Amino acid sequence: MDLQYSANKIWIENEEGKTVGEVDFFQDEQGNYDIVHTEVDDSLRGQGAAGRLVQAAADYIRSTGHQTKASCSYASRWFMRHKDYSDIYLP
Repeated sequence: MDLQYSANKIWIENEEGKTVGEVDFFQDEQGNYDIVHTEVDDSLRGQGAAGRLVQAAADYIRSTGHQTKASCSYASRWFMRHKDYSDIYLP
C-alpha cells in the first residue's frame, strides 16, 4: 500500500480507497511541528503500518529543516526507539 500525502496528514488507503491508517501533524508559528495522532485499522495492526506512517512524517519534517514534538503517545514512543531521529525530535 502506498502512502498518500497532504499538508498535515499522511495516510494509507486500501484497495477500495478507504483510509486504513493515518498520521496527523501540524506546524506552529515558529515552524516546528507536532505529531498529534496516529491510527491504523485493525486489519493492519502488528504489520508495522503505524511505524511506517510516523517514519514518513518524521522524514517529511526533517526535509523541511524543522523539528517536531509528539503529542501522540505512539509517535513519542516511536521517537524514543529511533534515536537516529533525535536531531528533529523535541521531547
